[in-house]
Amino acid sequence: MAKKSTEVALSQVKKMLDGQCACYVLIMCTEPSKEGKMEVQMDYEGDADLAAYLIDNASQVFDERLSQIN
Repeated sequence: MAKKSTEVALSQVKKMLDGQCACYVLIMCTEPSKEGKMEVQMDYEGDADLAAYLIDNASQVFDERLSQIN
């Protein structure tokens, strides 16, 4: 993922969310390469403990949805 495009995307998200939430987490990745590798980047704004809480709860939501599919 090009650093400049990532910075632009992050800037746009921050502008859209400005003052509207206590915390957010943004996780982005590139398309897989021919070798199957992906570049993953994460950024958050707000309290670090709250960001960790958001990620933990999001993980639980995904786990529940996947268990319903399987």
